Amino acid sequence: MSDKLTEIMAWKRQEIAPLVRAVSESELARLDAELPKPPAFGAALRRADGRLAVIAEIKRRSPSAGEIKAGASALEQAARYQSAGADALSVLTDTKYFGGTLDDLRGVTEQFRRQPPARPCLRKDFMVHPIQVRQAREAGASAILIIVRALNDEEIKVLQGAATAAGLDALYEIHHEAELARAVAHGAKLIGVTNRDLARFQTDLAFSERLIPQFPRGTTAISESGIHTAADAARARACGAHALLVGEALMKAPDPAALLAAFRSA
Repeated sequence: MSDKLTEIMAWKRQEIAPLVRAVSESELARLDAELPKPPAFGAALRRADGRLAVIAEIKRRSPSAGEIKAGASALEQAARYQSAGADALSVLTDTKYFGGTLDDLRGVTEQFRRQPPARPCLRKDFMVHPIQVRQAREAGASAILIIVRALNDEEIKVLQGAATAAGLDALYEIHHEAELARAVAHGAKLIGVTNRDLARFQTDLAFSERLIPQFPRGTTAISESGIHTAADAARARACGAHALLVGEALMKAPDPAALLAAFRSA
């Protein structure tokens, strides 16, 4: 792992330590049965018209970009993305590094239930324990993030099992061939290539161009980070991406609908 990711993961384990308890798959399955079903995340990334799907991210800041849109309302941003036609949302729930909260996710999913059509939401955070999966399901998420390089194989297995029991999809995030091999070994169906080198915090779409063609047939491929223009989207589409995950560009865009349409036209 990069130094920054090591730092973040150490903090995340410390942050959730007071909440950690045994969380069984049967407990999560009961929770899933009791709560309203969220919209399917993975299915939303395979558009019937064959065009690129867009996962629009709510992200106020990041270690690489600094302040992106300080003080932004998650509910207002979600409404903008909804009206712009985003296929799904990614909601940052890490506070220390990204300025998000679990209440952001909860508020967005509740708003979608009151004012449909709902968009499936990814809980974008540094997942290390099933208690976070329970939190995600209670907050109305449709999927969780599994950062392959940040976890050992047993941790991945436990998180995947928890997600499945809770009725959530799991988006596996990778950056190198070895991480792709590990994701595939765990049966990943949704794999995202982060184009950001977390060692240097530089983005390069060449990572998607190199890795996505190596995905097993039937895998849904997502290109993440460093996508700002229709030309960037075209590069991702050309290498086989089914969807884009875009945060900074859409957060800063004066007209998210126009930018989203430009991505989809690639």
